[in-house]
Amino acid sequence: MELDFERCYRAVDSRDQRFDGWFYTGVTSTGIYCRPSCPAMTPKRRNVRFFPSAAAAQGAGLRACRRCRPDAAPGSPQWDVRADVVGRAMRLIADGVVDRDGVPGLAARLGYTERHLHRMLRAELGAGPLALARAQRAQTARTLIETTGLGLAEVAFAAGFGSVRQFNDTVREVYGTVPSQLRTGRGSRPAPGGAGTITLRLAYRPPLHAAALLEYLAARVLPGLEEVRDGTYRRELRLPHGPAEVALTPTSGHVVATLRLADLRDLAPAVARCRRLFDLDADPEAIDQTLAADPVLAGVVAAEPGVRVPRSVDGFELALRAIVGQQVSLPAARTTLTRLLTHPTPTPGPTPTPGPGPGDQEVCVTESASPRRKPLDHPGGAGGGGGTGGDGGTGGTAGRAGRAVGVGVWGFRGRRRCWGCRMRRSGCRSPDGRRSGRSPGRSPPGRSTWNRVGTGPRRYDG
Repeated sequence: MELDFERCYRAVDSRDQRFDGWFYTGVTSTGIYCRPSCPAMTPKRRNVRFFPSAAAAQGAGLRACRRCRPDAAPGSPQWDVRADVVGRAMRLIADGVVDRDGVPGLAARLGYTERHLHRMLRAELGAGPLALARAQRAQTARTLIETTGLGLAEVAFAAGFGSVRQFNDTVREVYGTVPSQLRTGRGSRPAPGGAGTITLRLAYRPPLHAAALLEYLAARVLPGLEEVRDGTYRRELRLPHGPAEVALTPTSGHVVATLRLADLRDLAPAVARCRRLFDLDADPEAIDQTLAADPVLAGVVAAEPGVRVPRSVDGFELALRAIVGQQVSLPAARTTLTRLLTHPTPTPGPTPTPGPGPGDQEVCVTESASPRRKPLDHPGGAGGGGGTGGDGGTGGTAGRAGRAVGVGVWGFRGRRRCWGCRMRRSGCRSPDGRRSGRSPGRSPPGRSTWNRVGTGPRRYDG
């Protein structure tokens, strides 16, 4: 590929991220090569060479810059570290981590200092973690005011506010009115399901292929944990403050969500996980447009628009499903996982419990010398761990599935399952289904598009 020096140098001088992956900048005076957007000082013209690929730069005797990491694969978390961390931070904030553990807890979960985390969020979103959590608390409070009969003081603490005064000031500033006015004219009676039951409408961008979504989930339901019946998906959740039950019914324009919560402080995490499960934040028009550019897929996309990627409410559960489904057939995997749900779990303490509830993540696996059972004992490898499902990013259990014992050692099928885990757990940052910032339907010369959908029947049991 022929590279125009002047155009490439202008892109480097302006640090234009749109050219990342299209070419690489080699600096002969330092012996390194960088991305066009590298924040380092722009090198002099006489010391610059441009390469069409990282391999070409390496062949010229240059090493990768440790600051911009040009050798990372497009679409991987290392390719755009800041955007990947911000995406994980937003999922954790939606899961209520800031309300429970504060900004220090959020920074610790992400592995960054509070100052650097604040800097990244401000650069990407224009607001820090406290402001983002505050906006979410305000939205949660409005939902509780309009859909429940709770007193305003109860709403304040259920939404995560530290005091009634803080609640009043925030609602007045965000919505321009006092909390009592938000309830005027709204149905403030408790939901028919009783105390702790809230019915919400989860909006989405149409179209939504609800039949395909429910069909996928129905084929993988675990008795006692979830079910699909009469167009409604029901399951139990384990949330930070207690168990919950959810019922999701797709309708025209929105998904009706009925939540039965043990603690109303879990409303925001429950809604975030329901939206993630049904992939309601995706942009199906952009996705369909990108897939329709492939002549093999164009007919299928036109016939069935709005197909979503069924996600997961918990990374640990997703990793277990992927490992078990990789080693056995789908019906056998359901049988195995159902046994795990009912297997007694020893817990520390003087009083033993009969076993985990349907939503518990810590499942006990019978001792066995079989190498096929070993991945179930340690699904996250050396760094595995269940957590509470709030670690929404490649740094969580599902993100480590690619390094897990037993995942990826089964050839192409194992590698495909690892990518499936990452996509279903972490999702995609861009609306057309790509993780990189590249334009839809385009890839750098000489690179294959990792997210290109192949042809022929595929089996995925996770």
